[in-house]
This record gives sequence, structure tokens and C-alpha cells, in this order.
Amino acid sequence: MIYFLKKFIYSILTCSLIFSFISVPPSYAQTILITKSDYMDKVIFDGKWSFGQEWKPTSLTTIDTPSGTIYIRSAHQGDSIYVLVDSAFDTKPVRGSDRATVCFDSNVNKTAIANSNDYCFVGVVGQNSTSILQGGSPLASTDNFKNIATLSGVIGIGGISDQYDIYGFAPHPSFEFKIPKVLLGNSDSYGFFVQFYDANSNKFYSWPQAQDGTYYSHIPSPDKWGKIISPDHTMPESQFPVFVLLLAFLILIYFNRSISRHFKNNLFKQI
Repeated sequence: MIYFLKKFIYSILTCSLIFSFISVPPSYAQTILITKSDYMDKVIFDGKWSFGQEWKPTSLTTIDTPSGTIYIRSAHQGDSIYVLVDSAFDTKPVRGSDRATVCFDSNVNKTAIANSNDYCFVGVVGQNSTSILQGGSPLASTDNFKNIATLSGVIGIGGISDQYDIYGFAPHPSFEFKIPKVLLGNSDSYGFFVQFYDANSNKFYSWPQAQDGTYYSHIPSPDKWGKIISPDHTMPESQFPVFVLLLAFLILIYFNRSISRHFKNNLFKQI
């Protein structure tokens, strides 16, 4: 009897697992889970991997392109968010032209036109300065963004990674960003967009991609961005069916053990 009850319980668990993956919303594919790290204060902001472990304690997202893979690593520590964009496939870096853009929608309101709550940070290979763009411009020709003065604490530097880069030893563009949370506002999630421009091939690559699978050659409106979410904050229930599954799994284990104890006690009483 105990065997059949256990089999029944594990059958329910298996069905729940299958259902959880079937019910994951399509938007989940456009979500990055950013990790909390206690090692980001060790990062040397020179636009490249300065030592082998520098960006390893971070979450990883990839952009798979026909040319190769672009690696996005992200973490948050203290009052800042850290992002690395690593274009390992581009072995012909162009100083002053190759660039990465990282954008945040601080209110996650996914507006059709960029507003003052939307920020983009641009790092260029070989330049130590960071360009900061803020939404709210009436000009469609600039994607409704305008340049603003450099803000304290913001870092966006492009460099050329080499022997310490875990994705490729051949020199290639990589970009390091540090964004103060005070600028974006403390939140459990932000709208998020990443773009890399390869000057040698004159091609753009972006995360997320356009609906037709192509890459944006401009900064799209925030309603087309993905999301970046911190798991150690309150998480939207609809985005995390695995959490519900884990809870169900623990409940099943509890009842499984309770049933086993019940039958064992009855068995001993009968003996």
C-alpha cells in the first residue's frame, strides 16, 4: 500500500513539473536573472577581463548570432549594478567605434516612447568616458533620447580583452559598466536592453531581438525591451513557476513522510 501511495505522489510531482514548463510565459525568455555578488568591488574597470575570476561570480546571458556568441554577465552589490558585455567573436576590434549600449527602464512601464525614467549608457572601445542618454526627447531621429551630463558613480568603459578572458584569448572588444541604483531607483526589476555595434562588419546585435528575429540597429522603444530581475527581492509570481513547484515538492515530501509514519505505526500496533 505504501508503495502505491508513493508512486501516486511522485506521479503528481512529475505532472506538476511538466505543467510548470509548459505554462512558462513566452516573456520569460526575455528575462535576465541578475545575481547578488560580494566580489564586484574587486572589478578593475579597464574595459576587459583583468584576471580570470573577475566576472565569474555573476549571472550569464548569451546572444547567439550568426557571427558568434556575445556574453552578458550581470550582478549587483551594495548600491550598484554591474554589467559586462563581451564580444568574443569579434577578433578585429576597432578603437573609437566598437561600442556597447546598456539601457534600463527604471519604472518597467514599457512605454511606446522613451521617457525621463529610461536611461542608456554607452561604452566605446578605447574611451574612458561614458555617454549617458536619457529618454524624454521629442526627436524621433534620436530614438527620443538626449545626451545628459556625466553622473557621479556611472562607469561605462570599452576595452580589448585578451589572455585573461575566459571566452577567448584573441583580442576582442569587451565593455564594463557600473550603474548606481540611486539613479534608477531601488526596485526588484528593471526594463533592460543591450546592444553591441561591430564597426568592422558594420553590424548591430541586441538583446532581446526584434520580434522577427533580427537585431535592432537603433535603440527601440522600452515596450520592446526585456527585463532584468533580482531573485533576492520580491519576485512576480507569474514569472517563477519553478518557485511554486519547489513549494509543492516540499509539501509532497512532508505528506509522503507523514503517510509512511502512519502506516508504520499501524503496522506495529497490529503486531
